[in-house]
Amino acid sequence: MSKLEDLIQELCPNGVEYKTLDQFLSITTGKLNANAMTESGKYPFFTCAETPFKIDTYAFNCEAILISGNGSQVGHINYYNGKFNAYQRTYVLHSFDRQVIKVGYLFHVLKGYLKPYILKNQKEGSVPYITLPMLQNFIIPVPPMPVQEEIARILDSFTELTAELTAELTAELTARKKQYEYYRDELLTFGDDVEWKNLGEMFEVKNGLNKEKSAFGKGYPIVNFTDVYNKRWLDKSSLKGLVEVTPDETYRYSAKKGDVFFTRTSETREDIGMSSTLIEDIPNCVFSGFVLRARPTTGLLLPKFCSYYFSTPQVRKDIIRYASFTTRATTTGSKLSKIKIPLPSLDEQQRIVDILDRFDKLCNDISEGLPAEIEARQKQYEYYRDKLLTFKEKTA
Repeated sequence: MSKLEDLIQELCPNGVEYKTLDQFLSITTGKLNANAMTESGKYPFFTCAETPFKIDTYAFNCEAILISGNGSQVGHINYYNGKFNAYQRTYVLHSFDRQVIKVGYLFHVLKGYLKPYILKNQKEGSVPYITLPMLQNFIIPVPPMPVQEEIARILDSFTELTAELTAELTAELTARKKQYEYYRDELLTFGDDVEWKNLGEMFEVKNGLNKEKSAFGKGYPIVNFTDVYNKRWLDKSSLKGLVEVTPDETYRYSAKKGDVFFTRTSETREDIGMSSTLIEDIPNCVFSGFVLRARPTTGLLLPKFCSYYFSTPQVRKDIIRYASFTTRATTTGSKLSKIKIPLPSLDEQQRIVDILDRFDKLCNDISEGLPAEIEARQKQYEYYRDKLLTFKEKTA
């Protein structure tokens, strides 16, 4: 029998009391508007966002649990001990009766069960919110203090392990990305030992297809802005968009293996001209008017070599340098045509691609594994939390 089971058997074999929050703590709200935050304030400023902002003044100096009172993050829980300030729709739980409740235990209870309680009590179609009476009347199990302490210890351990794992995997991913970028830039830096051409000498650049909204969602595959922005290269599995097109449009706006696509406009100069290369033929595929297609006019460049080369810092710098900037950043075929492209042998291109593919796989393996591992740990935590916080109610 575990320590927790021993404690329950000894201290509350017939069940535990259930109490409302207002029986063992005080609940107030902050007094400030959200725009009271500053760039470099000394104290945390808790609003309805997940993480606190900064502020120059404090209104509280205590141990507290803070609850977002409305909006998309309604019911989000933060813990803080010290000087802080709070938004007028942030609830501050404080002045705990420490003979009745352990704050760490209460934190885990609220994290697990407050938000479902809030959403259950919403009016249909309303913006999610919580009222003071709803919080005051929230009922939780209150076992004897030694039981609360053991439950908090167990759940804290799960939380700490998840945080440690996340930090380790994130650090490993960062290191791998830096290693990849180093070798990419090293391998794709060329001098006078190779021939150089302008992009305009190697590619024909064309604007894409524009259609009415009703044409999308059915028909043939289309290369969209988000596909190009988010991926270094494209294949059939990565294209989710569909569009209805005529045979003439299919011919004029075709997308073929080896085509390099560039995003045409951007809100910021740093994001203009993001590129992606189609690495396989997709029947009847077309491309959107929000991207530009650069179609190779020779067989001197491998598709994957292009996908890596156009993502290098030097090329990105040149794309930005040649772009136009008014209310938005914009690039055109004539501007992209100025980009310099090296022409190493096809064998050398393939060697570079093989090396960078291996580094890319190392990064992707951990990138894909990190969210899955965190989700698995979170589910494990939730399973044990629900198991540990399920008590029989004590009868009079």
